[in-house]
Parts: sequence; structure tokens; C-alpha cells
Amino acid sequence: MSFVPVTGAATFRPAEPPRDAVVEFSDDRRRVELPIRSALPVLTKALSRPDLHPSVGLLSGAALLGLRLVAAGRIAPRPATEEAPASWRMGPLPDDDEERVRALAGSRTYDGVDAAQAEELVRRVLDAVADCVPRAAPTTSQAAPAEGFEQRLKGRLARYREQAAREERERGLPQLVRISLRVEADEEELLAGAVRLVLQVHDEQDPLHLCDAALLWADEDAAAHGFGERARTHAAIALRGAAEAWPVLDRLLELRVPDQITLDGDELESLLDGGLEALQRVGVDVLWPRSLGRDLTATTVLDRAAPGTAREAQLRTGVFGEQELFSFRWQLAVHGEPLTEEEMEQLASSAAPLLRLRGNWTVVDPALARKARKRVIRTVEPVQAVAAALTGTVQLGTADAPAEEQVVLGASLLQVREQLLGAATQAPVETPAGLRAELRDYQRQGLTWLVELTSHGLGACLADDMGLGKTVTLIALHLHRQAAGRTGPTLVVCPASLLGNWEAEIRRFAPGVGVRRFHGAARSLEEVGHGVDGGVDDGVDGGFVLTTYGTMRVSHEQLAAVPWGLVVADEAQHVKNARSSTARALRRIDSGVRVALTGTPVENDLTELWSILDWVIPGLLGSRQAFRRVWASPIEAGVHEARTRQFADLIGPFLLRRRKSDPGIAPELPPKTVTDHPLGLTREQVVLYESFVRDTMARIERAAPDDQVTRRGLVLALLTGLKQICNHPAQFLKQSGAVRLGGRSEKLELVDELLATVLAEGGAALVFTQYVAMARLIAAHLERQGVPHQLLHGGTPVAEREAMVARFQAGPEEGGVPVFLLSLKAGGTGLNLTRADHVVHYDRWWNPAVEEQATDRAYRIGQTKPVQVHRLVTTGTIEAKVAELLERKRSLADAVLGRGEAALTELGDDELRDLVTLRREDARRSGADRR
Repeated sequence: MSFVPVTGAATFRPAEPPRDAVVEFSDDRRRVELPIRSALPVLTKALSRPDLHPSVGLLSGAALLGLRLVAAGRIAPRPATEEAPASWRMGPLPDDDEERVRALAGSRTYDGVDAAQAEELVRRVLDAVADCVPRAAPTTSQAAPAEGFEQRLKGRLARYREQAAREERERGLPQLVRISLRVEADEEELLAGAVRLVLQVHDEQDPLHLCDAALLWADEDAAAHGFGERARTHAAIALRGAAEAWPVLDRLLELRVPDQITLDGDELESLLDGGLEALQRVGVDVLWPRSLGRDLTATTVLDRAAPGTAREAQLRTGVFGEQELFSFRWQLAVHGEPLTEEEMEQLASSAAPLLRLRGNWTVVDPALARKARKRVIRTVEPVQAVAAALTGTVQLGTADAPAEEQVVLGASLLQVREQLLGAATQAPVETPAGLRAELRDYQRQGLTWLVELTSHGLGACLADDMGLGKTVTLIALHLHRQAAGRTGPTLVVCPASLLGNWEAEIRRFAPGVGVRRFHGAARSLEEVGHGVDGGVDDGVDGGFVLTTYGTMRVSHEQLAAVPWGLVVADEAQHVKNARSSTARALRRIDSGVRVALTGTPVENDLTELWSILDWVIPGLLGSRQAFRRVWASPIEAGVHEARTRQFADLIGPFLLRRRKSDPGIAPELPPKTVTDHPLGLTREQVVLYESFVRDTMARIERAAPDDQVTRRGLVLALLTGLKQICNHPAQFLKQSGAVRLGGRSEKLELVDELLATVLAEGGAALVFTQYVAMARLIAAHLERQGVPHQLLHGGTPVAEREAMVARFQAGPEEGGVPVFLLSLKAGGTGLNLTRADHVVHYDRWWNPAVEEQATDRAYRIGQTKPVQVHRLVTTGTIEAKVAELLERKRSLADAVLGRGEAALTELGDDELRDLVTLRREDARRSGADRR
């Protein structure tokens, strides 16, 4: 025990099963971890020391108490489950032992550990002692506790059934039987609301061999019923089990001959309302006569609410009236024919579960009767009705017990559904007269779709690929709405880097339309939206106001005071987090309609899409919590294809998504070639990589199992550090560009080669990295090499951004800069950089959509040269594994995107170690290939 620092603190780390628990002893000089079995001798001897730490004293007392209880036989087996193997546990304990546990905990409290925490710790130690001591005993032979009794029981039952089957074969008559119940009733009984239940007995092997129980009990001659002498006993056992499932059958058990019983109205209702399901679970069928129809069904119908139930609707839409509501109601039918209102009233007022309907007796389940009494399930507002109409289903029930029902649409909603589904296939509208641009066919289709939705007061999300002309399509929509008499200015909220682009595009494509920036210290909205017939001097009353997300966030009250005709959120993924202050501010700005523009409606998970669409059409997808439960969770789990199709039907009319690769979208675009460059690690990188994995994995494995926050932080730090090592040792070591950079990273060497070729051919290149620090290192390296370049990152002022874009686009004859370094977040969206014919991804992002967005800075309408995309990947490292994950993401076809880096924090230690461990052979082979 001398090597164990018992004078220091002790920490008990529970495990599953308990026998794998660990006790950690530590003082100022050392730390020792012992399995619970090895720790027991240390703890029992330590209790006599005068300098004992309180934590060691508590564990020592618990260990001694545990050993006494094990000796007294106070342990019980716990069977294996999916989460844990079989184990021994302490208990149940008698009252005096329970008192000992509480007394020990109460006497051993110390700073930071109160009585409740101490008691919980003692009970965990007791379980660990109970599970490790019996396994160490030399007489223990059970490999898995709790299996012995179950195995013996199963064996005894199997032998019993084999014996019965053998006797049955020997005698030629069936002995093993099961039972069923036959419903009978004559007219007089039906008028009284009663039926009879007749007990039947079936051969278990041949269900068609049956007889009434009355015959089996009354006649001793086997020739009369064809069953063996033990069949009656087995039938009685089966009847007893059925009575436990549905207690009304106790009345049959009380009869000398259990032939039949008569059910009154209440008992029949009990049979229908739960009794049938209970009997079915124990294998007892209930057989109904043809004369008693059970063809009454209920359907959910969605249509306009009855007069007098309307209240002010929240959806501002021209599809419906301003105060129009809809209701879900039950429509009952027999043989598929809907009941009339009179028949529904007759059913609702009936006190018995038997009803003469259309000349025939019908059995009415209590659940159906309740639906008849409560016709209207609930009233809903138009947007909720639209959602149900598009999916064909409605979520009923409660949050704890949700139920999905198919919906039949009323005539008014059928018409609306057809309008929405046909919005994208309408005959193209005419290009507005004020537009100085020739719209492509797909742009005219997008304009037509926007016009159709916004004319009904509905919002829309235009999610075309970057570079397909969403800006000019939106300008055309503004002009079309103005020509149609829909007055009011248009507010465009966009990233700061796009203000200049929007202003230039508006002046270029709609020169007669006013445009004003609401940005900077001198920003003003004076007279915007308050002119008469567009009579303010600059024409902005019927024109555009441009602002940034940052300005909108702090000045949303000023913006909300203007009666906007249209509000546009460009690069709408900036409000993908509905809980952010930016998203909340945007929701406070009222408007006639809302349009979101984004090339990536989903970057990480479907909740981001909910945030965008809930701003565009509030209420369409329900609350965030309901959306996660009903849609996102089953779709992201990949186990519910039908739900994915339903979701596509729901959002399809309001989200238009076109890709450059779609047939006919952009045939004039030149080809794009994507090349993955496998690279090796330098010796310095290998040493850094392996030592960082070793040290960080040790810290992760030492982290407390219940401290997930600390563990996730360590995992994220591990992943980030490894990616930085793969980029360049100087980035990981936080060295400045003043140190030697060459010869330390094959990535940087390849960038030198690529840029030399690009510059020799008179081309231009974009170099993306997710780390600003790495971008600064590359910039310092290019400065030494004499390569003209410029760097854009999140801290670059708006005016400087616009100037940098202009310098890059200018070309060599106008003094343009041929190499543009960009941080992925700052330069991955909104910029038009078509001069570039090479795009270099220095490191891989966790989301393929973000990479494609960055590539689209060059590969967009206006590009005339083939585009080469270079992706740099170090083989044998975390980067190679990430590349594999990205390819799997692409195969999901936009149905769902994974959680990227955050998802990897949920990996177990072994899986994580496998992910980050360096494959030296792959890394060496790649480096040799390049040399």
C-alpha cells in the first residue's frame, strides 16, 4: 500500500458494469488509479490512519460496509440488457442495513460533498463491491447472474410441452388447445343493447379443429368433440389468462361449465374500448357475426370552419379572407359512404354501443362515438391548413402521445393546393419593362414562381446555386410588383460585403429605380415609405433600401416603422439560428411578403431550414420543438423515407432549388474540374501529430464519464489541432510569418507549384482556408516569393472589400492582383470573382455545401474559362477521414446534412482513436509519390 497516496484525496469513478469501477488516489506528487477489486485492500487498511483524507475515509467506510453485506448475502443478480451486461447489485436491503448506509453517509460528509451526495456515492461503491467480490470467490461458477432461473424455467416449460405433444401423438387426440370468443345476439338482445359471448376451444396445431366449450365440458366421450382428456385443463388455463387480460371473463370462470355469458351495454363498451386489444395480446380472438357490422370508420376532413367560429387570422395572405379559419373535423362513414348530419346526431346521442343504422345493426366503438360527439377537432389558421393540405396528414393527440391522421381536403383547400403546386409551372410572366436585362428561361421561371406566391401574400425561398442570378431575378420581381400596383419600398438585408454588389446591380439592371443604403453612422430612413405615388426626390419610396445584418440588428425598430412592400433576406443562412439576436430582429420587421435568397438553405441540420422558412411563412412548419420531433429527427436518422417525401411535398411549393448541373440551367458555363491532391506529412508534422494525439487522447480517456462538456471540448480541440498540424506546423505552434515556412509542409509547397503555373499562364487563383492565421502565413510566404496577392477576412472593412474585389477582377492589363487569399467564412459567399480560373481549398471544411459555395465565387454566370478546383488532403490523417465523410454527405442528395464536427464529439474513445490515429504508411507513400 506504500505506493498509494492514501493521505491525499480519493475519487471513485463508477462504471457499467459496476465491477469495472476505478478508484483514483492522488496527492501533490503522484496519481494512482486502481480497479475496485485492487482498491478494496487499500481502502480497508487505510481506515485506521490518523491523517486520512475525508474522501478516502468515506470510500473506506463504504468498502467495509459492502464487504459485510456481501458476506451476509445481501446481493441480487441483475439480468443483462442492451446497455449493460449481467451484474450483481447490492440489495434489496432490510431496514437496519438501510439505516447503516444513511448513517455512514451522514457521518462522512466534508466540504463539497453533502449528505445526499455522500449517500449516492456509498450506494455506488456498494454495487461495485457486490459485483466484484462474488466474481473473485473461487467457488463462483456462474458466468452470467440471473440466467440460471430463466434457463431452468424455459427448460421446464419445453419439457412439459414435449410431454403433452408426445401424449397427444400417442393417443391420436389433441391435448394442447387455445380459446376464442364468438359473439352472438338475436333481435331481442340487440334491442336491449346486449350480446352473448360463447367460449370456443381450438386445436393449437389445427385451428379449424374446434368445438364449443360447453360440449368439451359436458361430454366425456372424446368422439363427441375430438379432443384429448387434458384439453379441458389446458382450456381452463387459457381462460384464466384471458380473464387476467379482460376481467369481465371472470364470470365465465365462475361457471361450472364455462359456456357463455351475456354482456350488457357497459360490458360491451369495455370489450370494444380496450378489451379486444388486451385479449389479442394473449392470443384470444373475438369473432363477430356478419349481421353485426363493424364497418364504421372515421376520417379527418379539413375545410373552412363553420360560421361563427372565425377569428382574426395571423397569416397575411390573399389566398384566404382576412378573418378566415379552417377546422379539422371527423367525418364518419359506413361501407365508405359518409353519414348524414342526422345520422351523425343519432350516433352522437346513442347511449349504447349497438345502433341500427340504415336498416342494419352496427357495432360502434366508443372511440368512434366520441368522434361523432366532438365533430370539430380543432380550428387552425390558413397557414396550418396549407401545411396539412400539402402533406395529406395532420398531427393529432398530445405531445406525449402524438397521433398522425390522414386528411381529406375540402373543396376550398383543394383549389389552393392546386394553385401552390402549379406556381412553378405557370406560363412565364412578361419581363418587366423597366428591366435592362435579358432573363434566361430558368430565371423567368423563378420570377413567375415568385410573382405567383407573393401575389397571394405568401413568402418564398429562392435557393438557386450561387451564380445563377438570384439578384437580377429579385430586381425583376420588384419591378413586376410595382407595375402591378403593389406599392411600398423593398428592403434588402444582406452581408456587408454585398452592399456594393446590390447597389451596382440595381443601377445596372433597373436604372430608373431609387436605391439608398441604410448603413454607417449617418444612416437615415427619412421619408422612406411615406411619399405619395413615389414622389420623394430620389424615388426610393418605390425603390430599394439596402442594409446589413449588423445594422438591422441594432436599428430594427427604425426599420420596423416603415411600411415595406417586400423584405428580402439575402444570404439567408445568416439567420439560420432562430434564437440569435439577428434572426429575432429580422422577425420584428413587418412587410407585405418576405423572400429569402440563399444558395445553401441547409448547412448543418434541418433546423436551419426551419429557421429560414419560419421567417418566410410563419407557422408553416410548426414550432421549432414540434418540427424537430415530427420532421427533423426521423429524416436525419435516415430511417423514414416516407417522412422525407412528405417533407419535400410540404416545403416544395415555397422553396425553389436549381443547380448549375441541372439540365438546361446554365449550358453556357464552361466545364469545372475537381482534383484531390493527396499529400504527405513532413517529419516535423508527424512528430507533432502523433504526440498531440497521444497526449490529448490520454486527457479524453481520463475525463469523467458524466462530464460531457469537458470531453466535447477536448475532442474539438483535438480535431482543430490536428487540422492545423496538417496545414503547417507554424499554424499549430502559433508562430508568426517571420519564421521559416518553406520545407515544413507539402501543402505550402504544392501551393507554390500551382500558383507558379497559374501565373505563367496568365490566370488567376482563389485560395481558401478556414483559418485566418493560416491565411496570414500563406500571405507572408507569398510576400517573400514576390507573388502579388491580397488577403480578405472577417475584419476587412466593407469599403476595402469592394476595392479588393475590383482589384482582383481588373485583370493584369489594369494592374489587377492575380492571387486572392480568403478566409472561408468571410469570402465564401456573395462575391463575384469570375476572373479566377483556379480555386484552391487549402484545408477541407466539414460541410460540402460550404466548399461549393466558395467554389461558386468563380464558377458562376459570367465565367468564360474552364475552372480548376484543387482540394489539398494529407493522407493517413484526420483530413483523409473527413474527405470520406464529405463524400458520404454528398450522397444524401440534400435530404439531410450531418452535424459535421459536433457529431464526432459523440464518438466513443476507441472510435475516436481510430479516427485520429496517423496511418504512417499512407502518409509516407503519399509523400514519396510526390517526390
